[in-house]
Amino acid sequence: MQTLSNNELNEANIDWPVNMRRAIELACNVITATPNPRVGCVLVKDGVVIGEGWHAAAGEDHAEVMALNNAGERAHGATALVSLEPCSHTGRTGPCTDALLEAGVAEVVIAGIDPDPKVSGKGVAALEGAGIAVVHLVDFEGAARAINPGYIKRQQLGLPYVCCKLAMSLDGRTALANGESKWISSAAARADVQKQRARSSAIVTGIGTVLADDPSLNLRGEELDLDPESRAHNKMSLARQPLRVVLDSHLRTPAAARIIAADGEVLIYTVKAVPKDQAFPDNVEVVRATKAASRVSLQFVLESLASKFACNEVLVEAGSTLSSAFIQAGLVDELLVYIAPRLLGSDAKALFDLTGLQSLADSVDFEVKDLDKVGGDIRVTLVPVCPAVD
Repeated sequence: MQTLSNNELNEANIDWPVNMRRAIELACNVITATPNPRVGCVLVKDGVVIGEGWHAAAGEDHAEVMALNNAGERAHGATALVSLEPCSHTGRTGPCTDALLEAGVAEVVIAGIDPDPKVSGKGVAALEGAGIAVVHLVDFEGAARAINPGYIKRQQLGLPYVCCKLAMSLDGRTALANGESKWISSAAARADVQKQRARSSAIVTGIGTVLADDPSLNLRGEELDLDPESRAHNKMSLARQPLRVVLDSHLRTPAAARIIAADGEVLIYTVKAVPKDQAFPDNVEVVRATKAASRVSLQFVLESLASKFACNEVLVEAGSTLSSAFIQAGLVDELLVYIAPRLLGSDAKALFDLTGLQSLADSVDFEVKDLDKVGGDIRVTLVPVCPAVD
């Protein structure tokens, strides 16, 4: 496989960066293809784009196959630019390498290597073994990885990418002292949360939230602010329900809870055996977890979601106690905080439940990754600051 940077391209392939950016754009427009990665593909022949494709959902055509179908016989002799190494194994669909070979493409340009051990390097080898030139356009490696943080983390570390979503007032409060909290944030912010749910493989909450608020935590696709093209692009994504997960150490989840009654599958992690007289509906699976200080181990939960349920991205929507526990355990990759421009007072409920900090050196530090205005609120995306290594 040849490796090239943009400044090493010659006149014959000078348009590759433009077309690779388009392939990455197509992949970015996919809300989720869980448990598969988001992938985009552009086919070019004689300087003209003849086909585009993206992977819309597991079991559907992969990006390369969609692009080839769009191009038809014109694909013979074309260049395929793909945001991720083509797969070379049979899953729900056949290998993309076979489809590219059968179509007679002349060369394949990729932005990144697939970290899945079943694919990694094997797709390149299959193409090169059949005489197809493969080029790794390395300047797009970072952009290619950014499309699929959860997929990459699951393949490399056996854990999903964890985003913890929170909403608070300007003075860092989540509810009034009497518990009233609907709604702190604006309708636009709540619609934005639906987009976060849509991209997530699973939504995690705690039994405290279930008992106090009785949330559904389901995806309501009709509430998303999407243009018609994006909605059509993501028809499959919006038709699925993320896995809903309750961390319930002592198995107190009511069988009639809204989180169970809503469409979709539900997991309940507990440290107790299910009593014979306690029955749940068919959409509920109870998983016996290992303990951490008499409670469900968060590490066990994330490893289980990655290995058993193939979850790429997990959204934590929980109260201050569970959210703080994930943060203190170092298991949060990203904090998503919606700040409403209102004050709830010093006796209102705090955003986090962090105690025992004796000095600033004990603080949990984050850095701002992104800052935006959503409706009347501010959305701040933060990532943990890794401690310096001596």
